[in-house]
Amino acid sequence: MTVRVLVVDDEPLARRGVTQRLSAHTDMQVIGEAGDGETALSAIVDTTPDLVFMDVQMPGMGGLETLGLLSPRERPMTIFLTAYDQFALRAFEVHALDYLLKPIDDERFAEALDRARETLATRRDRDLSSGLQALLATRRNTPSHASRFAVRIGHRVAFIAAADVDWIEAMGDYAGLHVGGKVHLLRERLHQLARRLDPAQFMRIHRSTIVRVDRIAEMEVLSNRDSLLRLRDGTPLRASRTYGDALRAALAG
Repeated sequence: MTVRVLVVDDEPLARRGVTQRLSAHTDMQVIGEAGDGETALSAIVDTTPDLVFMDVQMPGMGGLETLGLLSPRERPMTIFLTAYDQFALRAFEVHALDYLLKPIDDERFAEALDRARETLATRRDRDLSSGLQALLATRRNTPSHASRFAVRIGHRVAFIAAADVDWIEAMGDYAGLHVGGKVHLLRERLHQLARRLDPAQFMRIHRSTIVRVDRIAEMEVLSNRDSLLRLRDGTPLRASRTYGDALRAALAG
């Protein structure tokens, strides 16, 4: 059983200390790091980790506030980290799994991991006994697709519904979500995001462009076999001939 872990702390050295300790445990997989509460909130929504190591005190939004913005069902198992024990009561009010004081004691760290393993195993056994085994098997054969994205707007985190996205373009390490004439940056490369999109709704038309199929109003084939698309809001997009056959089939369907 692999436990997917997110490490959140505004101090890079503190994050490194946690990740190095986790590397000694083969069942722990670090899937990401965050240096502030806003980034952590986005990462939790996007990657749904099993376990989060979360610093209590961070600039801007602290760990307790971050977890408090999530509904009980959205909250992952959380082990809080802090140099002060005065936050212990509040940590357990948001159902924290454990609470470690800095500097971290290796024995206490191992105990917290054991508690995480036991809790996760209990949850999974409970789900299976409730008749979810067949549902989980179905989901393995039918991948789920992203229905919303968490993006940062200043110091806020906004949630963009996939159904509201008109098209998406590659912007280096980010994907630009075009929604009603506005662009929202998602911290994810386009090729990674493409795997999470519903192929019945979104289609790659260029190595740097994905479009929502139902937003396409016109298609014109150019002399070099590329295509010029015009969306319903008038936006022109160029489609590479590499994707031409699949695009025409999607539009015909």
